[in-house]
Amino acid sequence: MKNIRVLIYLMFVTSAGFAQINNHGLEYRFRPDSTRTGELYLNVFNFNYMRNYEFYNRFQDGYTLFGAQLEPQLVYYAHPKLLITAGVHLRKDFGNDGIYKTYPLFSVKYQNGHSTLINGVLEGNIHHRFIEPIFDFEKRITEPVEYGTQLLVNKQSFFLDAFINWKKMIYKPSGQQEQFFAGASADVSVLKSEKLDFSIPIQMLAFHQGGQIDTIADPLKTFVNTALGFKLTVPLGNFIKSFSTENYITGYRDFSNTKEQAFLKGSGIYLNAKATTSFGTIGATYWKGDAYISQGGMPIYQSVSQHINYPAYSEKDRKLLIIRYAHQKYLLPNLYMDFRFEPVIDLGATGSKKIEFFNSTFLVYKQEFRLLKK
Repeated sequence: MKNIRVLIYLMFVTSAGFAQINNHGLEYRFRPDSTRTGELYLNVFNFNYMRNYEFYNRFQDGYTLFGAQLEPQLVYYAHPKLLITAGVHLRKDFGNDGIYKTYPLFSVKYQNGHSTLINGVLEGNIHHRFIEPIFDFEKRITEPVEYGTQLLVNKQSFFLDAFINWKKMIYKPSGQQEQFFAGASADVSVLKSEKLDFSIPIQMLAFHQGGQIDTIADPLKTFVNTALGFKLTVPLGNFIKSFSTENYITGYRDFSNTKEQAFLKGSGIYLNAKATTSFGTIGATYWKGDAYISQGGMPIYQSVSQHINYPAYSEKDRKLLIIRYAHQKYLLPNLYMDFRFEPVIDLGATGSKKIEFFNSTFLVYKQEFRLLKK
C-alpha cells in the first residue's frame, strides 16, 4: 500500500503537451500549400546536439554524443495537395575526422484534408511521439533518417501516425536478414476545453528480422511492444502555467518461431507527472518493468542488458525513478534551444540506489528560402 501511495503522489502532485519532456520544438514538418503551388523552396534544418550519459549501471553504457546535423532540402510545391522533396542529411560527430554519415533525402507528400501520405523519407524518430520504453529519444541522433511509407492524420481531436520503416533491405543472395519496424501511434481526445485536456494515447511498435532470400540459418525474429494510457493537462496560473500527467500500461511479446530471448513476454507501468513553470519544466517518471524488452526502447528501461560489459545480464523486475528538468525556448523566430537534466535512481532489488544522470543540450535552426516564384 505504501508503494501505491507513492505512485499516486507522483502522478498527481509533481508537465501542456507530453508529461515526458515535450519534443515538439525538435520536430520538422512541412506540408503541401495551395498558396505556393508551382514554387521552389530551399528548406534548411540544422540540429546541434550534446547528449551525455553519466551511467554506471549494468543496463546502459555511459558515453557522450556531441555533434551537428544539417539537412538542406529542395521542396517543390507541385500541386495544392502535393509536394516533392530532394536533399541530403549530413552528420558530423565532434572529435571524429570528416563527415560521419550522409543520407540522401527523397520524399513525396500528398495531403487531403487532415490526412497526409508520405513515401520516401518519413517524419520519423521523435515525430512518432512514442514513449521512451518503446522508442529511444537518442535515435533522433543515431538513426535520424527513416525510409518507408507513412500515414498521418492530424485533427484537433485525433492524431495518428502509422508507418513502415524499412530499416534494412537485402538482395538475393544475402548474408544478412532484412529488418523493418511497423508501428502506430495515436492520441484520441476525450475532453478538450480551456480548463482541461484529457486524451487516450495508444501505441504499438513491431520489429521483424528475417526474409526468404538470405543464405544464413538464423531464425526469424518478431517482437511487438504496446502501450495504452491517458494524458491529463490542467492549465493553471502565471508562475505554474500547467500541470500534466501521462501514464501507461506497456506490453512486450516475442512472436518468433524460435524463442531465443531471456523473456518471452513482459509488461511495464510508466507513470509521469510534470509542472510547466516560468523557469522551465520539472517532473518525475516512475517505471516498473516486469520482463520487459524492446528493440527500439531506451536500454535503461529494459530487463535485458545492452551494456558493453554485461551482454547477457538480466533482471526480471526493474524499478526506476527519474527526475526531469527542461528549459526550452525560442531564442529567435527560427532558433530553438533545449536544455535537459535528468537524474535516475535504480530502485530495484539489485540497484545501487545511487543517483546517475543524463543531460542534453540541443540547438535547432529551421528556415526556408524561396528560390523560384510561380
